[in-house]
Formats: sequence, structure tokens, C-alpha cells
Amino acid sequence: MHKGIFTAVLLSAWLSFSAQANDAAVGDPAAGEAKSAVCGACHGADGKAIQPAYPNLAGQHPAYLAKQLTDYRDGNRVNALMSGQATNLSDQDILDLAAYYGAMPKHENVAGEESLTLGMNIYRGGITSAGVAACAGCHGPAGYGNPTAAWPVVSGQNAQYTADQLRYFRSGERANDSNAMMRGIAKRMTDEEIEAVANYIAGLHSNE
Repeated sequence: MHKGIFTAVLLSAWLSFSAQANDAAVGDPAAGEAKSAVCGACHGADGKAIQPAYPNLAGQHPAYLAKQLTDYRDGNRVNALMSGQATNLSDQDILDLAAYYGAMPKHENVAGEESLTLGMNIYRGGITSAGVAACAGCHGPAGYGNPTAAWPVVSGQNAQYTADQLRYFRSGERANDSNAMMRGIAKRMTDEEIEAVANYIAGLHSNE
């Protein structure tokens, strides 16, 4: 009798602990909003960046945002502004901020006409002669990415930001990509090709 009660108490305690652990691993958008004041100075109150060198965050996959913030904090991705901002973020802070921006409606962007066809061909079909895979293979035809794999939404992203990141991958300045996947692709691309695909991506709409 006593053994049964003791077992039940242990089971109840374990279930309670497990529930708390699971809750702790989930971001709270409301808490993220309260923590986002500093972020808004560059990324905008609505998740739309105030200048094209910064990324739009609204509607981005929370898993991707959480990985990037964690990498900034832990030194696996380096940026003069973001590394300092992320230094004192807890795991829960990161999850909350990621949930907040991920829940925002995504902003549409526009692509320029120049090099649009080249960018489209690279995004959809890659560069066979250089061994560059199609961007759509991982990021999808409409640029929605893959939330399970933490591959980002790229559609509507600022062209300057996207081009900068591809160059950073190409030079090795950015190296937090899984299995060096993006570095392997970017190192085979010319500046013209990078600019073209970044422009095309800006005009993609992930709800198409």
C-alpha cells in the first residue's frame, strides 16, 4: 500500500518535472516581445529591417532564429553588433525572441529587373558547370525553407543582406552552416551570380 503510494508520488513528480522541462524548451512570443526593444532598433518593431544590410526577421522559422542567436552568443557566428547583443541572452531568452519574431506576419519585398533571369535560373536550377546546386532544393520553390531542418525562409529577404551572407560563406568569414553546405556552394559562385540570386530571392513570396 505504502509502496504503491510512494510510486505514484514519484511518478507524479517525474511527470511534473518533465512538463516543466518541456515548457522551458518552448519560446513564449509575449515574453519575446518584452525582450525585443533593443532588437527593434535595427530589425524594426515589425520585424522589417530598417536598412537593407540587416535581415528581416518577421515570419522566419523560430528554430533558425534560435540557432543564429545561440551561435552569436557562443561565438560560432561573429558579427560586431550581434555578438555583443547576444552575449548575455539565456537559452530561454533566445527561444522567446525566436518565437516572437517567428509569429509575426512576413513582409513581402521586390526584386529589381536587372539580372532577374540569371537569378531565377540559379535559384531554380543551380549552376551545373560550377557544381552549384539549385537553391530551391533546400529552400523550396517559393523560398519557404525547412523549419524542421532549421533551413531559413529566404523569400522576401533584403538582397544586400543575402548577398553579404553568401560572400561571407564564400570567404569563410561565416562558418556556422551545417556540414559546410553553404560554404561549399558559395565558393563556386561569382559576385555577379551572388548578386543575381540575392535579387531574385528578394522578390520571392513564400505563400505562392
